[in-house]
Amino acid sequence: MLAKQHEYIKYALVLLLSISLILFTQQVKLWNDPASTPVSMMTILGLMTLWLFSMMGIFIAEAVKKTKVKVLHEFPILGWVALTSLVMCLIFDFFVQAISAVDFLSITTPILTFAGISVVDRMADLRKTSWKVAIVAVFVFTGTYVGSALLSQFGLWISGS
Repeated sequence: MLAKQHEYIKYALVLLLSISLILFTQQVKLWNDPASTPVSMMTILGLMTLWLFSMMGIFIAEAVKKTKVKVLHEFPILGWVALTSLVMCLIFDFFVQAISAVDFLSITTPILTFAGISVVDRMADLRKTSWKVAIVAVFVFTGTYVGSALLSQFGLWISGS
């Protein structure tokens, strides 16, 4: 029981660090571009909402591990966080307003930083893969970019822009 509490505290602190970085990123963006999304009390409430939804998803993921349903055991924590956020935002409009006060690019910057750190941490494993993976990656990135551009162009064409 004590080990679980330490694990939850660790999750809570990592998430707190994450929302602190998001707040810092939004403030720096505001210094560089005063016309960008300002930091307000609603921004703080939005960040606390994101922290709460993340913690709820972690608790749900741990709770469903006690069930006998295999699909629930294998469902990732990120999925539970997303479902919790979706349900709560559908039920309460306040959460949507609070989260919309947080700048989207301020959220993505720390997340991409964490992803980069996790990839660099596994560089030795990446070197062991075949050179063919690099070719596949180039085609995947190119296809994703072209597909996104085509979809965007289609959306602009439909809207008449």
